[in-house]
Amino acid sequence: MSEPNEGPAGSRTLETVESLGDLGQDVWDRLQGVRKRKGAPYNPFISYAFLSSLEDSKSAEPETGWIGSHIVVRDAAGNLEAAMPAYLKMHSYGEYVFDHAWADAYERAGGRYYPKLQSSIPFTPASAPKLLTVGAGTWASLSSLLAQGSQAVVEKLGLSSAHITFVGEEEARLLEDHGFLTRHDQQFHWRNDGYGTFSDFEAVLASRKRKQMRKERREAFANDISIVWFSGSDLCEEHWDAFFRFYQDTGARKWGQPYLTRSFFSLIGERMADDIVLMLAKRDGRYIAGALNFKGSDALYGRHWGCSEHHPFLHFELCYYQAIDYAIANKLDRVEAGAQGAHKLARGYVPVITTSMHHIPNESFRRAVSDYLVGEREQVMFDTAYLEQRTPFRKGE
Repeated sequence: MSEPNEGPAGSRTLETVESLGDLGQDVWDRLQGVRKRKGAPYNPFISYAFLSSLEDSKSAEPETGWIGSHIVVRDAAGNLEAAMPAYLKMHSYGEYVFDHAWADAYERAGGRYYPKLQSSIPFTPASAPKLLTVGAGTWASLSSLLAQGSQAVVEKLGLSSAHITFVGEEEARLLEDHGFLTRHDQQFHWRNDGYGTFSDFEAVLASRKRKQMRKERREAFANDISIVWFSGSDLCEEHWDAFFRFYQDTGARKWGQPYLTRSFFSLIGERMADDIVLMLAKRDGRYIAGALNFKGSDALYGRHWGCSEHHPFLHFELCYYQAIDYAIANKLDRVEAGAQGAHKLARGYVPVITTSMHHIPNESFRRAVSDYLVGEREQVMFDTAYLEQRTPFRKGE
């Protein structure tokens, strides 16, 4: 698609590209937030390294139902000014914002729900910017063009809908101004309140919860288990071989088929090793479990976990307590522990509302979805308020 649009600085062009490789890393890295800049926010999931690894490893490609349709804005000279990662999706797997019921209803009414336009980080339920611009000063005007571009793709291709998932508050407000519907969900994040050590964090917990946490941590190491953190040049193929076995086992049990290929892990190890924190548990000289985390400028993102041996509380230790240890040691503001999981509440992770935005051009279907979302948002708000009263912190914390 190539559509001319008049922008505030003159003629601009909206188009779609199938692969980040069509743009190149130097071009993508001009966008705000997609590479590390001193003092600037950085989210590893919108980096060229992460997104291109998904494509190059054939984890997110047409054969797996992810057809690249990244929306870009160019100036009159053809230079990239803004971009939004996006895909034509042939299913709703790997998104973590569940719209299967919408698809069923749409098709029962005689429509064709797939393909749809999906702006998301494949297989990654973490909030990350989707409306990316070269300069912060023109963010609103260029982001408006990206929003209009997604709607133009839907109209041009006759799609059922466009979905922009796990967005921030500013993006949500802009998209709402363009007629997108707002949907809320819930995750659990740990917040660093300036703790110097894990013991400082434990000190703000209720006595009973603190004792339970200490018991879980002791028992996790009871069978001569040790845990090592690997990052940067310390990562090697032996570690990825072990972790991929764990990932395959967990993925097969959760989804029937793991989403990520083995080569994906090698590629991220080559391209963004400093953004990775791989935590592996070892017993009797063998790796028996692991948790994969990614590091941004202010957060640690827990993504995948798996094991070959089951030990009491080892899952909690690797995925939650070790992540807290790392965040404290590296002065990160928070740990985002992925989708779902109310059991995280007892481990000091608090409920946080996440947001996704949805464009539905069919008026009758839009009304039905809009009505549904009103009740769903109210329920999410109610559940979040309820859980906030049941955190493990001492009363008043």
